[in-house]
Amino acid sequence: MTEDGNTGDETSGRFEVRPRRRFLRPLLTLLVFFPVVAALLAGGVFLYGKWRFNAPGPAETPTVVWLTPGLGLSAIAAKLHDAHVVEEALIFRTGVRLGRASGSLKAGEYEIPARASMADIVRILREGKSIVHQITIPEGLTSIQAMEIVKADPVLTGEMPLLPPEGSLLPETYNFSRGTTRAQIVQRMQKSATALLNDLWPNRAQNLPVRTPQEAIILASIVEKETGIASERPKVAAVFVNRLRKPMRLQSDPTIIYGITGGKGPLGRPIRRSELDGLTPYNTYQIDGLPPTPICNPGRASIEAVLNPPATDDLYFVADGTGGHAFSRSLGEHERNVSRWRQVEKKSTKSPEKPAEKASAKDAAVIPLQAPPGHAGH
Repeated sequence: MTEDGNTGDETSGRFEVRPRRRFLRPLLTLLVFFPVVAALLAGGVFLYGKWRFNAPGPAETPTVVWLTPGLGLSAIAAKLHDAHVVEEALIFRTGVRLGRASGSLKAGEYEIPARASMADIVRILREGKSIVHQITIPEGLTSIQAMEIVKADPVLTGEMPLLPPEGSLLPETYNFSRGTTRAQIVQRMQKSATALLNDLWPNRAQNLPVRTPQEAIILASIVEKETGIASERPKVAAVFVNRLRKPMRLQSDPTIIYGITGGKGPLGRPIRRSELDGLTPYNTYQIDGLPPTPICNPGRASIEAVLNPPATDDLYFVADGTGGHAFSRSLGEHERNVSRWRQVEKKSTKSPEKPAEKASAKDAAVIPLQAPPGHAGH
């Protein structure tokens, strides 16, 4: 036996290392096969994860998920898991990281389709096509009425802003995403109104009796309240432009109503004689020119009609019983139109199928007037 413990053959001079070989062979085998086994396991896990990532999801119906701004990948995965549109949050996170999509997932409110895979969800979040909500401000509403719509919207968030000036909002349908505040949507309405007026004002007709953009909005608001028929807006605008050029008083009933209600809503009754005779800043039967402010928020069509009215000689109009108005150039013709309207109103009052106050407040106020020369009497 040698000093190191190996057994030697004195005759041949060779030494045997059997004990070492006994340990070395299993170790070499393990070193060779372990990476292979590990690779197979890793490949299996990868293939399983890839399959699960692209497999149909668990949601049986479309599901709305709201991802607030500032969420990280882990929080997003948890939200999706809690909403039952993703079964394995770990696989979702891993798939996103492998696809290098972590920084491109966008906040928003999303409708995840039924059975959407994790790959589908990642694509949806990267595109950022969140649910679009809408709010509509009809033409002719006052700022108080418009703010009631904004306040009542269930999706908008935040406190109500200060009441915007009358005529500073553009009536329109506005798209917005969840998370938009009430202040932001009102600001958009004001910016849209300013942008529209800045676009239309330079292209106005020459020699208009309105000298400033604000005066144009005031007159457009009166046109807006006088008729709800789109084809009549230019005709109504022409009447008021012709009157201002004369000059003649506008004699517009909606201005009186605004002075009485302060823009809080319709009058709900005919205008009284005392209100027609009363001197107020908004009584255009008593004041010359325009009232001090708009009486509503006019739409694009009314603003365009005021800035580019048709060339007519009309100075009067009155309801014709069909929902529209009869226009006339002379007081005599106008009085005949008024007489016809009185007959229509009389029949509608006597009809059992129609309420006695079928006529609008503005029409009811017009009928008693015997417009002398130099007055509108519409």
